[in-house]
Amino acid sequence: MSGWSVHKGHAAQLLRDNIDTDQLIPARFMSTPRSAGYGDYLLHDVRDQYALAEGDSIVVAGRNFGSGSSREAAVYALIDFGIRVVLAPSFGDIFAANAVNNGLLAAKVAAEDLKRMSGNLTVDLVSQTVTSGSTTIPFQVDPIWRLKLINGWDDIDLTSQHNAAITAFSHRRPEWAQPAPE
Repeated sequence: MSGWSVHKGHAAQLLRDNIDTDQLIPARFMSTPRSAGYGDYLLHDVRDQYALAEGDSIVVAGRNFGSGSSREAAVYALIDFGIRVVLAPSFGDIFAANAVNNGLLAAKVAAEDLKRMSGNLTVDLVSQTVTSGSTTIPFQVDPIWRLKLINGWDDIDLTSQHNAAITAFSHRRPEWAQPAPE
């Protein structure tokens, strides 16, 4: 995945609380191969209840976005639709972890600020701000997740940044802790 620090895009307002992973992608579509794409299934059963349109790349959502089951396909559906950022007051924990591991920013924004976020937005990972017209508001994201998104790293890439220290540590281990010879 490629890293990014600034994203400019149009926001869809999905300000309802508790949009869960079962709504994001209904279970019956889970047998579709990932290579076929999941974008058409995003909010399939409830899309008429939301103002989500082709070309939207940011979602402004209510509390507890992505709660429910641990299905990573909910993140795939958002990404395959073209969504790169979700702004909400809170997220399902597993959803947020799956999001960052797939290059999708799940940023926490105060509920009262979300109502001012519409139209074209600029999301800046470096300054951790979202700008809508002349309004700029802060967002929160775990510092490690921010680092992973900016650099386009997954967990292996993040760990690989410490290869020298890992190697040095392995050479300092006592003999009894060394791997057995093959």
